[in-house]
Amino acid sequence: METIIKRSPGMGCIINEGLTTFRVWAPNAEKIFVTGTFNEWNDHDLELEHEENGYWAGTTDKAKQGDEYKYVIHNNGETFYRNDPYAFELTNSDGNSVIRDLNFDFGDDQYQLPSFNQLVIYELHVGTFNRKSADMVGTFEDVIEKLDYLKDLGINCIELLPVAEFPGGESWGYNPAHPFAIEQDYGGPNGLANLVKAAHQRGIGVIMDVVYNHFGPSDMDLWQFDGWSQIDKGGIYFYNDHRSKTPWGDTRPDYGREEVRQYLRDNALMWIEKYRCDGLRMDATSYIRFEGGGLGEDTAIEEGNQMMREINEIQEKYPHIITIAEDLKGHDMVTDTIENGGIGYGSQWDMNFVHPVREVLTDTHDDSRDLEKIAGALQFVQSNDAFKRVIYTESHDEVANGKARVPEEVQPGDAESAYAKKRALLGIVLTLTAPGIPMLFQGQEFMEDSYFQDTVELNWEKLERHKGISRLVSDLIKLRTGEIEGYDGLRQQAIEIIHLNNDSKVLAYHRGEENSKVLIVINFSNTDYTEYNLSLAEQSNWKLRLNTVAKEYDDDFSEMEVHDPEIHAENLEEANMGTFEIPGYSALIFTQG
Repeated sequence: METIIKRSPGMGCIINEGLTTFRVWAPNAEKIFVTGTFNEWNDHDLELEHEENGYWAGTTDKAKQGDEYKYVIHNNGETFYRNDPYAFELTNSDGNSVIRDLNFDFGDDQYQLPSFNQLVIYELHVGTFNRKSADMVGTFEDVIEKLDYLKDLGINCIELLPVAEFPGGESWGYNPAHPFAIEQDYGGPNGLANLVKAAHQRGIGVIMDVVYNHFGPSDMDLWQFDGWSQIDKGGIYFYNDHRSKTPWGDTRPDYGREEVRQYLRDNALMWIEKYRCDGLRMDATSYIRFEGGGLGEDTAIEEGNQMMREINEIQEKYPHIITIAEDLKGHDMVTDTIENGGIGYGSQWDMNFVHPVREVLTDTHDDSRDLEKIAGALQFVQSNDAFKRVIYTESHDEVANGKARVPEEVQPGDAESAYAKKRALLGIVLTLTAPGIPMLFQGQEFMEDSYFQDTVELNWEKLERHKGISRLVSDLIKLRTGEIEGYDGLRQQAIEIIHLNNDSKVLAYHRGEENSKVLIVINFSNTDYTEYNLSLAEQSNWKLRLNTVAKEYDDDFSEMEVHDPEIHAENLEEANMGTFEIPGYSALIFTQG
């Protein structure tokens, strides 16, 4: 047996001063060996020693970076060949673990994510965003090719659908087989590090989507990892009773085990510390909080809340990162601080925005549009902070699973009609002018209308056809981020609905306070109003800055000319009246002159 010397701390495979230490948690194992290319796949050459609390470790000078390996676990007369749960790289999801460190050269990277009130997130799927052919998935390098485009668009943060190693090469990513490894078909660890470095060089942050509500369910060596399980459930990494059940398989992690919580926390830290990601978006957190995801009469999983709090505490060490929950329950507890009994997320996806806004926009009849629903969506607040919510009209979930992109939902089969484009743009205006952190989904800026599939590339030809609309969306983004000056109110907490008329379908609201106010006027009907009166509390000289249906953005748009409103000031004590020109399905943005 090889002499065990100078073990390094940490889990998985640790390279240090010419030695490689392997450490694994397998409390039910009787013996464990490491086999690999470094010992010609000898099953008994490198035996690990039993440490405390079910951990095993051993060190060798034979194993080097790039070698492949597996653990050989003996339990009750059976032998199990397992990949390292902490492996940073695999040959493929059903292959071997690869020895490597994550000591990337990020150069002089001093990037910090902007304040939450300045963020505009762009959600993208690496495999389809800039996919070049039907027989080859998109890669991190393909995304890098489009970073200058995103920078010009005004985007300052991208959110990647999960990139942890999954079975095959085509997937949304929500079936992680090996949480610490990076999908090889996308470019592996080096590819991801290069993407983060390139994004930061352009002033673009990177948020990583992670899945902690379930693992797998296929190509998953975590399943019955050390040979132990109860009632044929998943073993040490999973609940072995009714709590294992999720919509994606019986693979809910056992949050009650300290070792499992540490595993997930270590994973969260890897994205921040090793890959320098700027935040984490956590998938379906309601299935961590509740046995049934909060459906009907449900049972809370307090251990899951504990796990999430432990992860969110990393914000104390890294105050410039953001953690985002996809909870979709609208509970303040999710974003309340840990000190106040909350779970401590920086923000959460807001169902109270996306659902009513899409419902109103896709209603086929102007008469039945309910602007009260829009007003409610605009004014909803999480945890007494406008930026504790992420708002959007399109996401990977909202444009798949039987649902389409907004233009297609507005006018099925004719998503490039003037009606479809104008109403879809109203949703983008609401997203980019409402209080909250706005998010767009890939291609939304050029009216992509196909529902999202992990096998179909984004249709970049639409960008050529809709350059004007893309320019309009870019203008809106830059107003929101502050790249175009004079719109500070869009980054402040305050919103005031100053006009809501369910007969005319006109809505108007202020963003911001005092002299920084921005006025947004939206017509949710197809009626052109040439003389529409709005009561204005302040004696302000409002100037038109943007008209979403101007011909300059699309030849199909309105011929109607729109000017600055005519202000009628009766006296200093009374409210002013403004007469506006408001084309059908238009959004108009004004600032104080």
